Amino acid sequence: MAKALQEITSASSAEYFSKNLQQVGFSSYTKALLTTIKEAVDNALDACEEAGILPEVSVVVERLGEAAAKGADKIRVKVEDNGPGLSVDDVVKVFGEYLASSKFGRGRCTRGQQGIGISAVTTWAQLTNARGVVVITKTAKMRQAVQCLVEVDIKHNKGVLKDKKTVEWDRPNGLSCEFVIDARIQLQGEGGVLVYLNGTSLVNPHLTLRYKILDQEWVEMTRVSEELPLIPPATEPHPHTMKLGEFMAHSHLFGRVKVGAWLKKGFSRISDGVLNELAPHGVKKNILEKSVDAATEDDFKNVFSALQKVKLMAPSTKSVLAIGEESLAKSIQRVGAVDFFSVVSRKPTICDFKPVLVETAVARLSDRGEKGEEETVSLLRFANRVPLQFDKAACAMTKAVQSVNWRTYGLNQPKESLPNGPYIIAISVVSPFIKFKNASKETVDASDELVEEIRRAMIQAGQRLSKHIRREEKEADLEMKRRHIEQFGPILVDGCCRIVKAGKGRREKALEGLAKLLGREAHLAEKELKEAVEHSEKALAELQEKTGILPSSEDTEVGATRRVTRRIMEPEQLSLTGMEQPKKAAKKKKR
Repeated sequence: MAKALQEITSASSAEYFSKNLQQVGFSSYTKALLTTIKEAVDNALDACEEAGILPEVSVVVERLGEAAAKGADKIRVKVEDNGPGLSVDDVVKVFGEYLASSKFGRGRCTRGQQGIGISAVTTWAQLTNARGVVVITKTAKMRQAVQCLVEVDIKHNKGVLKDKKTVEWDRPNGLSCEFVIDARIQLQGEGGVLVYLNGTSLVNPHLTLRYKILDQEWVEMTRVSEELPLIPPATEPHPHTMKLGEFMAHSHLFGRVKVGAWLKKGFSRISDGVLNELAPHGVKKNILEKSVDAATEDDFKNVFSALQKVKLMAPSTKSVLAIGEESLAKSIQRVGAVDFFSVVSRKPTICDFKPVLVETAVARLSDRGEKGEEETVSLLRFANRVPLQFDKAACAMTKAVQSVNWRTYGLNQPKESLPNGPYIIAISVVSPFIKFKNASKETVDASDELVEEIRRAMIQAGQRLSKHIRREEKEADLEMKRRHIEQFGPILVDGCCRIVKAGKGRREKALEGLAKLLGREAHLAEKELKEAVEHSEKALAELQEKTGILPSSEDTEVGATRRVTRRIMEPEQLSLTGMEQPKKAAKKKKR
């Protein structure tokens, strides 16, 4: 007897993601903490930028104790911002409903796109600690802030509002979200919280970030730029970037419109002239006059096939957002003490029919030891100004760096690997249509065109680096030659003076000339300064005799002269001990 067929049921998107949270960044307890912080900070930055507010974000990570799950801790994460805030109705949608986003499919260079991340964090908190997210929100129109608990109705993909009340808050507007989750804290390394926070401050020079991790003191990273980035207007996708299924699904986002109107409104670079060119490829005029809802699958196939045959203009590059070389150069100083950096901001270009902007920075750490030359460079990857910290090997940025021959630019590089040395290489890719390999947005798909564009940016930065390294090598070689002359020159001068029986004055002039040739005039400057001090002190003594008042030495030229004298570095002075040694040796021989 055949088994009875089971009833086919449908599940909500919340139910799907609750059973597959590993797809959105919760595959481990370490990733869970990083994803929680990242989603909250990204939402705060997007909200501030869209409202035209210079962002000020604070992050608190606190360990509350051991979690019920093995190998995890109970962690409290709280993120606050000075953004525009949200209404209570929007809070329920943002934190409790999947795919609820004002940025979905808009084609803008924003960090969040789909409305999945922060809802997944609420779900994780709910699954691991039976409580959602505590939100405090205040808009400019609210008299008092509102605090509430938001949870996800997993069965119906809706947010549930609980414990709503008004509270006093010390800011005119903003939002605070607090999660209690099962996680594990990692500060450094691939999944390190500090790596993420430092990386975020690097590509967001207009951000003031404060954070407190565990029992450490508060750390504040003040903004280095007062210019708020202007988010470019949204752009529509290019027809050549879509597959047939995407093409058909895209049509239902525009309501009951004609096919021709949908093509012009829903895609970039499609005009009336392009629609006229579809006729020779089998698209009749009556198909373009049909309503999108009335068009058949064959109609969509014909239109899609014809569009692939028509030569279209590349999409506009005005939709991409640039950090800028100046802002990135200021921000690179926040990663640590560096003695060289090179910043390259490429012009926007088209990769795979999508507008893309690539910016890179190469910085050399000044505190570099012997081990630093053997260690692999630190590669920082950013997509739409969000740090990427996992699955590095499969990323387009990693492959682009590996494809460059860094030996040409003075760096050691194993075969088909990242170069070695005390360097930080940062790569930022910005596009309204970045293609990630997974829903958690951990790595960028490595298409040939994108890899080549990143590679060209790295070559430009490498050329600047090689010029600096060659200049350093030349200066080191010149310094070594000067030291040799400095060592043996006085001996030669002393020998010549003895041969020609020159006097002491002529010998001193010869040594002064040698010092000028070598550029070692520090002791001569010290001699002049000493004379200036004596002259000034004499003048002050005469002034005291006449007026009976002696100004403070730190407020006079004498004090300044003394300070300058103390700053003269003794190692740069031409030592006279080596000059006198041959003379003493000669006296001993005579005796």
